[in-house]
Amino acid sequence: MDLQLTGKVAIVTGASKGIGRSIAQVLASEGMRVTVVARSRDELASLAAPLGDLCLVQAADLTDPSVPAAVVAATMERFGSLDVLVNNVGWTFDRLFVEKERTEWEREIQLNLWGMINCTRAVLDGMIARKAGAIVSMGSDAGRMGEFREGVYGACKAGVIALSKSLAREVGRHGIRLNVVCPGMTIPASEEDFGDRSMWAAEANRAFSAPDMQARIAKAYPLRRVGRPEDVAPAVLFLASAAAGFITGQTLSVSGGYTMM
Repeated sequence: MDLQLTGKVAIVTGASKGIGRSIAQVLASEGMRVTVVARSRDELASLAAPLGDLCLVQAADLTDPSVPAAVVAATMERFGSLDVLVNNVGWTFDRLFVEKERTEWEREIQLNLWGMINCTRAVLDGMIARKAGAIVSMGSDAGRMGEFREGVYGACKAGVIALSKSLAREVGRHGIRLNVVCPGMTIPASEEDFGDRSMWAAEANRAFSAPDMQARIAKAYPLRRVGRPEDVAPAVLFLASAAAGFITGQTLSVSGGYTMM
């Protein structure tokens, strides 16, 4: 299948580890030029090195509303265009709603919702001017069905889904498509793939990477295993490509059948 991505340009946020890293790698494998964004320049460097001239590193805090525009400007200066935005930044801490401190709620909202809003706004003017663009945002099955111990995180991801649908209606006439990919439980294969700022680095979340815990979780999934980042990246690749040129406003779960709707 000709995805017509060779020479196109993408920004991938939260790209240093996990799903974001896998997405950046698969986009580059299709000949795309990729700006990779995360807070840790060191972690991004190990991703960028094998990609060479196909990659631009931007260490940035995307919860600052002024930063995404600077990332877009740097991308335009380096590559001359911008065709795809992948909103991948996400974070949660596994804890009951009534046990969470407000600081954790606020961090979840800043990273999972405001980060997506900030980045999406930063790319839209250019995409409208060019009459083309694809925005793929990372949701979660927690945002589709609600999930135990993920209340505010699920609310944020539901917001990502709703905003993507609303904007798909608003900017579709400009040739811009917005879609959402919703992973289920998706854990990097080894602790070496946990970034220092990753949600998996938190002690409470590390428990999910234990083999016995993963075996228990897998029983809730029809395909009987926990997801890996490389399971999610191809769905993002497809939705970013010309092969999905008549698909917009949609939400695709990549979760081994955990959510069927």
